[in-house]
Amino acid sequence: MQLVVLGLNHRSAPVNVREVFSFDKSEVGDALNHVYEHEQVAECVLLSTCNRTELYAVLDDVAKPKEFMLHLLQHLKGCEDMTIEEDWFFVYEGRDLLSHLFNVASSLDSLVLGEGQILSQLKVAYITAYSRGLTGPIFNIIFQRAISVGKRVRTQTGIANTPVSVSYAAVNLAEDCLTKPMSEAKVLVLGAGEMSELTATHLQSKGVKSIFVSNRTYHKAVDLAKRFGGEAIPFDKFIEQAKEADILITSTGAPHYIIGPEEATKIAANRKGNPIVMIDIAVPRDIDPDVSDIEDVYLFNIDSLESVVEANKHQRELEAEKAKPIIAEAIEELEEKLGYLSVRPMMVLLSDKAERIRKRELHRALAKLPDADDRLRKIMDNMSRMIVRKLLRDPMIRFGEVAGKDEENEYWKLFHDMFDLAKERKSL
Repeated sequence: MQLVVLGLNHRSAPVNVREVFSFDKSEVGDALNHVYEHEQVAECVLLSTCNRTELYAVLDDVAKPKEFMLHLLQHLKGCEDMTIEEDWFFVYEGRDLLSHLFNVASSLDSLVLGEGQILSQLKVAYITAYSRGLTGPIFNIIFQRAISVGKRVRTQTGIANTPVSVSYAAVNLAEDCLTKPMSEAKVLVLGAGEMSELTATHLQSKGVKSIFVSNRTYHKAVDLAKRFGGEAIPFDKFIEQAKEADILITSTGAPHYIIGPEEATKIAANRKGNPIVMIDIAVPRDIDPDVSDIEDVYLFNIDSLESVVEANKHQRELEAEKAKPIIAEAIEELEEKLGYLSVRPMMVLLSDKAERIRKRELHRALAKLPDADDRLRKIMDNMSRMIVRKLLRDPMIRFGEVAGKDEENEYWKLFHDMFDLAKERKSL
């Protein structure tokens, strides 16, 4: 039995290569159906995200596992004729596979340390393989434990507690500056590009219900506002709308300031102590830095946000150190359990033989006691069970102790001959 993972990610391969070996949701299912064509693969899980593709397998003693896995991945993707560079791919076996998988599940191996998507993506990958019968006693244990460890890392460390994207940091900063709950805040987003969409997503996740979007191209503002249940505002009317806003976030891509001191003064007029938080995440900047001098305006730009993000990344790195002992402990426990699995077939054969003998002899004894009532029958049944269990206990413990060690093969032969288990195999 060999535990092998072959993969490529943002560190090992350029994006154009990762694109070739990427599988969308429907492709994963189709690819896994072809695994059945390879007898050497006992179990298999395929994980594919925007930054990584990883093929996990339990193999039956393959001579060259990396070469085999490369051919398997190319076959599943339908690119057998493609010329590949082995340096694009990494391969881990045994304990190294466990360490890699647990790091992936805990988001320690992600492009953004502590990101939350990978754990749900790993769950989907495992369930997809499980539903097709491609996982068994090995991967069911390993992947369920990896998912459990990933959850523990997120709950027992602060690895995901600090924002490490500019848009998310902007929303957190706005929340900290407000004197009211985010659910009651009115937000105006200037710009309808990717950054604005991400910001709106984070705002909504914080409970914001009132989102207004303004953009020079009005139909783009309409499209974005519709996605978040908001309202589009013509660009020449955004000053009026900003007067009612609690938060103004700008990311327009304009080559010049769109809000200067004059516009900001109009926005801040008659606010009656209710300040507006202006967050400029555009490059070049949308808001003149002199606006920060205006009363009832809190202005933050991309530089201040990026310094927050860098500090948060450092904090996540510190929290990641706390995850390492959690992972190490889980691997130790898992290796012990997996070691037992290698001797389990022999234990099952021995237990089955002992159980058949017990039932046969119990049946013979009870046949000689036709007047035995239910209570006596239960006592005899329980007594015979306990005799078998206690007789087998020491041999089973000793066999389990040598699992995965050099003596294991010797014990296999010893048990096999001593208890005449060859007949048991033939009877199965």
